[in-house]
Amino acid sequence: MTIYLDHAATTPLASEAWAVMRAHLAPGAEHANAASDHAPGARAAEAVAAARAQVAALIGARPDEIVFTSGATEADNLALKGSLDYLGGGHVVTTRIEHKAVLDVAQHLETLGTPVTRVAPGADGRVTAEAVAAAMRPDTALVSVMWVNNETGAVNPVPEIARLCAERAVRFHTDAAQAAGRVPIDVGAVPVSLLSLSAHKCYGPQGIGALYVRRRPRARVTPQQHGGGHEQGMRSGTLPTHQIAGFGAAAALAAARVDADAAHARALADRLRAGLAPLPGLLVNGDPAVCVPHIVNIGFDRVHGEALRAATAELAVASGSACSAAAAESSYVLRALGRDDRQAGAALRISTGRDTTLAQIDRAVAVIGEAVTRLRAIAA
Repeated sequence: MTIYLDHAATTPLASEAWAVMRAHLAPGAEHANAASDHAPGARAAEAVAAARAQVAALIGARPDEIVFTSGATEADNLALKGSLDYLGGGHVVTTRIEHKAVLDVAQHLETLGTPVTRVAPGADGRVTAEAVAAAMRPDTALVSVMWVNNETGAVNPVPEIARLCAERAVRFHTDAAQAAGRVPIDVGAVPVSLLSLSAHKCYGPQGIGALYVRRRPRARVTPQQHGGGHEQGMRSGTLPTHQIAGFGAAAALAAARVDADAAHARALADRLRAGLAPLPGLLVNGDPAVCVPHIVNIGFDRVHGEALRAATAELAVASGSACSAAAAESSYVLRALGRDDRQAGAALRISTGRDTTLAQIDRAVAVIGEAVTRLRAIAA
């Protein structure tokens, strides 16, 4: 039986979220458009409002600062494109280790004439506020730095970068898809302008996410999807009540479990690293001291990446971002950290979840150890 260790790609749906969704989906349940002007529509709108408050509470926001989207990818697109459209252009600063949902948007903006600077990370996998400050120019309009990297788990100094941007009156966006429910987030204390969320990264349903849009000082964005003026005019489209309700339930659960989940993940990560430490040629991608515990990224010298993944098929692990898997190339994130193509290509991202057990970690250590030893023997 496959051991699922790819929670950074997607998490299983929490039973609490499924229970709420089922109440809206079951045959005989009341079905209505939340924008409809009748009693069932009003009840659907109430369910959406309740979920909006739950998602807002997860990050310390106001409910009216939450704009529902189809996921973090759409939220990132709305944040970057919508900001540049509203602000009338300007220089963009981002990093070389962002998710493709930010990097590809930045590349698209460049084709339209937008100047973009990409900051490189340090050896620990993080970018520094000093590096971001050095990249900023008088015409910088937007800075976008992810909170937690999806491949290495490195936690960027977002509060420091957000304060830097606020001092210079520059809009700041962060992709927090891997951070929500994993690290404490309080937008009341951290002056981010825009923040992207994804439900399926925190035990909610796939296909739903949100963009936090600060009210004071207000971070206006030009809508990128038109047709009805839903979500305060920022994102048109009929709201999927069941998905939003599931997102809300997952967000409430994540807020209640953030400390317990972190402690569980730390215990698993400690067990994993201790088990793998004796393997010669082990490469740890990202400094564990500055990474979230549920993501451990490792590699091995003198091991071919495709052979390693084939030899560890019992484990559902990743070689990089799930959104980049079709590219058939080594991780651009690990190359940015200084790994060569071979080292980056032989990396495994192991990401644990609430249901991961110590016994599964022990088995993963055994499978990886046997595979590395056998492949090196064959190569020799």
